[in-house]
Amino acid sequence: MPGPNIVFVMSDDHAAHAISAYGSKVNSTPHLDRLAQDGVRMDATYCTNSICSPSRASILTGTYSHVNGVASIYTEIDYRVPTFAEVLKDIGYQTALFGKWHLGERPESAPRHFDAWRVFPGQGEYVDPLMIGPDGAGIVPGYATDIVTDQSIDWIRQRDPDRPFLLLVHHKAPHRPWVPDEKHKHLYPVGSIPEPATLLDDYSTRSQAVRGVRMSVADDLGADELGEELPAGLRGAENRDARMRWNYQRYLRDYLQCVQSIDDNVGRLLDVLDDEGLRDNTVVVYTSDQGFFLGEHGWYDKRLMFDESLQMPMLIRWPPEIPAGGTCDAMVTNVDFAATFLDMAGLEAAVALPTSQGRSFLPLLRGTDVPDWPSAIYYRYWEHDDPSHHAPAHYGVRTKEFKLIHYYGAGLGVPGSSDRIFAAEWELYDLRNDPEELVNVADDPAYAETRAALTDQLAELQRHYADTPYTGPSTPHPTWPWS
Repeated sequence: MPGPNIVFVMSDDHAAHAISAYGSKVNSTPHLDRLAQDGVRMDATYCTNSICSPSRASILTGTYSHVNGVASIYTEIDYRVPTFAEVLKDIGYQTALFGKWHLGERPESAPRHFDAWRVFPGQGEYVDPLMIGPDGAGIVPGYATDIVTDQSIDWIRQRDPDRPFLLLVHHKAPHRPWVPDEKHKHLYPVGSIPEPATLLDDYSTRSQAVRGVRMSVADDLGADELGEELPAGLRGAENRDARMRWNYQRYLRDYLQCVQSIDDNVGRLLDVLDDEGLRDNTVVVYTSDQGFFLGEHGWYDKRLMFDESLQMPMLIRWPPEIPAGGTCDAMVTNVDFAATFLDMAGLEAAVALPTSQGRSFLPLLRGTDVPDWPSAIYYRYWEHDDPSHHAPAHYGVRTKEFKLIHYYGAGLGVPGSSDRIFAAEWELYDLRNDPEELVNVADDPAYAETRAALTDQLAELQRHYADTPYTGPSTPHPTWPWS
């Protein structure tokens, strides 16, 4: 019996806490909520490297960045590492991809193993974007989120109805700079958006590495992104809190308006699946390539291991197989996606995709208890030398109760750049008593045993995933294409 169709919708930088099914306090997403109502809301899905290209490579290959070679947005996918799309195509699936690719722009890095594809070069544009396909490049009139959905719907209607299909719907939104569709510009007016409790975080217990990141809503968002010049009276260190609040309202307004187009278009796509009689034999997945800071800790962007950046939304509907209205709090990562999709298609990932480092969470979706499911996830961010953000290189471990992060002082960073050396630092958060991650207890004697146990667990995860800890500029990474 052929496997189900799989429709994988992925946005870019859409935080779970900007989806009403996840309890958003800032917006409403009724069509995404339909997926949660008809399927399962995953409450502990995490990325393994919180930046666009690496997350996309990990999803496709089921491997960590040090295996697939895509450790930053400056590296391109290495097709020596197979993908789940390749496996599904080989067993007879029709395959298509529309929207954001962001895994290289050279011809040898173009999408492979797709019968049809059309993608944005790089980040792409919101309005009248250039799109590239196997037949060349051209401007497509319209708004990007509508365009990607239109292309996906057209392909669904023209498919071979006798064969299962894999469709990747990859939206640009809500990636910066935020350019909303005209029809949404009345939504979320300035002054109406609730502020996060940690907007004015003073970083009093943070490491120096984190204090130096350039992601401040108050200081690093300018008129080019907010669309409005900062009033003179809000300039200067003495006006930072007021400036933070002024920028926040404009940032969130534009961001949430971009999200609204995603929600509308997910609704359009779900309606077409129903109209085509595909509802019961189609897995529909919604996620984002990582989370995003929506003013929490005074930040925008991602990269860091704090939960707002680390957590990915994930809503999954498959009516015959997944109970409606469920939630799952088991910890999964984007490295697990490929194995899960192959399992849905009736394949054993260990055989069909032997390079995969992930594990199928399909039993969890069905409500089955899996006693040996991992109790911790491993994270590593490499792109420390990006001059626009100065986010520090780090790796860490997250369990249900704690998070340990090691800013290890240096790393390879952007290929071709000079290696910079920083002081190594640690952060430890007690997520039971401090879910907003405000108090770093790494040096608190009361947590000495916890820190030691988590340090051992971090080392064990690195051994398990064969990731070499950083010991200096000569640390080998033989699988990286530039090594």
